[in-house]
Amino acid sequence: MSAQYHIVIPARMASQRLPGKPLLDVGGKPLIERVHERACLARARSVIIATDDAEIERTAREFGAATILTSTGHTSGSDRIAECVDALGWSDDTLVVNLQGDEPLMPPACLDQAAELLAHETSASAASLYWPIDSMTESEDPNVVKVVTAGDGAALYFSRSVIPHPRGLAQPDCSAQPDSCWKRHIGLYAYRAGALRAFTSMPATPLEQIEKLEQLRFLESGHRIIMAKATEFIPAGVDTPEDLRRVRKYFARTT
Repeated sequence: MSAQYHIVIPARMASQRLPGKPLLDVGGKPLIERVHERACLARARSVIIATDDAEIERTAREFGAATILTSTGHTSGSDRIAECVDALGWSDDTLVVNLQGDEPLMPPACLDQAAELLAHETSASAASLYWPIDSMTESEDPNVVKVVTAGDGAALYFSRSVIPHPRGLAQPDCSAQPDSCWKRHIGLYAYRAGALRAFTSMPATPLEQIEKLEQLRFLESGHRIIMAKATEFIPAGVDTPEDLRRVRKYFARTT
C-alpha cells in the first residue's frame, strides 16, 4: 500500500538573486505553477502552497492550487510548513513532504519515494534523498551539500566540505569503491508532523550555525534522518539567472 502523505510547497517573493522568483515566467506559466504541476503527478493526498505573499496566493488560486497564507516572519521553509501543519490541524503522525517552490523538474516518483521511506522507517523523524557524486570538483563545491550515511541508511553528518575526506588520494576511483564516494544531498524532505513541530520549536544548534544547514539541528538534537539514493536523477532547482535560462529551455522543448 502506498504511503498516505501531503505535499506542502513553501514559496516566498524575497530572493536576492531572482526577485519575485515564484512568479517568473517559465514556458508561459509562473514557476510556482510548474512546481505545483510536478507535485500533482505524485500520489500525495493533497498539495498545498504555503506562502507569505498575497500575490503568490492569488496567482496560485487562479491556477487551481490550494493555499495557506502564512506569517512573513518565517526564516525557513520548514517554519512555514509547520505553520501550515498547525493551521490544518494535522496529527503528529501525518507524513508531510517539503517540495521547495523552485523545483520545477522534480521527478514525482522521488516525492513518493521520500514519503514511502519515512513511512517504513518508524524510528526516523525525517527522510531525504541523495545522488552519487563522481567528480572531485563537485565534491569540493561548498554549494553542493554532502551527506555521509551509516550502514542502515541513517544520516551521520551533512557538510559543505568534502566528506568523507579522501586522505592521500587526489581522485578516488568511485567505480571501484561506490560505497565510499560522495553523496550529494537533495533538499527534499519528508517529515512526521510532530517531529516538524518539535524541530521548529528548537533554537538553532551550533553545527547548524557553522554550516548554515538546518538539517543538522535534527541530528544534534538526537533525531534520526533516514536517507536513500533517489530513484531518478533530480535536476538542480532555480537559484540563479543561469538556472532560470536552463529550465526555460527545458520547457521550450517539451511544451
